[in-house]
Amino acid sequence: MPGQEIPLAILDTLPHGVSVHRCNSILEREIENIQVEHITIASENELKESSKDGYKTVYLFIMGSGSVITENKKYEIVPETIFLPNVVENYTIRSASDDALHYLKVSCKLSAQDKIDLQELPAEKTQNVYHAKFCDCQSYSEAIKSLNTVSRTILSNEYIPRVAMGTVQTKGPDKVAAHEHPMLEQLFLGLAKNNCTVYADDKQIEMPQYSVLHIPLGSSHSVSVEKDNIMYYVWMDFFLDRKGEEWLQTHKVDANQ
Repeated sequence: MPGQEIPLAILDTLPHGVSVHRCNSILEREIENIQVEHITIASENELKESSKDGYKTVYLFIMGSGSVITENKKYEIVPETIFLPNVVENYTIRSASDDALHYLKVSCKLSAQDKIDLQELPAEKTQNVYHAKFCDCQSYSEAIKSLNTVSRTILSNEYIPRVAMGTVQTKGPDKVAAHEHPMLEQLFLGLAKNNCTVYADDKQIEMPQYSVLHIPLGSSHSVSVEKDNIMYYVWMDFFLDRKGEEWLQTHKVDANQ
């Protein structure tokens, strides 16, 4: 049976005028209860945000610099930074002068069971703001990747029930071997200089930098990168249930970090 097409959206990062901010929904209705938006804020402008009851929202900053300002603190933003406000209800996202700040806003709707499970997660993870550069996050290894690959967990499953995120980075020729995970939905976000090919069953597609791709649920998928090219992307895992999170046990934490 032929495999499903691989949905992909290219983010608009061209420097054409943005008076205050621009917001575009990405791959709408691809994953139930998950909404992804690409937001751009122009130089020294700001966007006021408020938490939404029943949702958890993750911000992935990919281009430009700026800050996130809460009532009590200012968090500096540089490219490849993750921000999770957790229980902070109101905050402002501001771009730096003469710069354009680009980021993904990933909104995850919590199920009734998620709300129960959230109470069982570590309080230091769920009650405090989480703010980190990708490069500072915990590295791990995985059997499907070469020893040349650097993988990092940028959001463990201890923050939001059924959600985890990480990065994969290597230089070609290299690959992530074919594998399947029918227990989770997955998005890829191509980061700076990413230029690789994604395969799912009998389909394949080129994934450039600053693009978002949906791996068809349950497909046998892999990623390859040609000589001298870069593979560098964020994976976002959205598990169908908490038991599915056992998949993350395939990630072997680097004890030396």
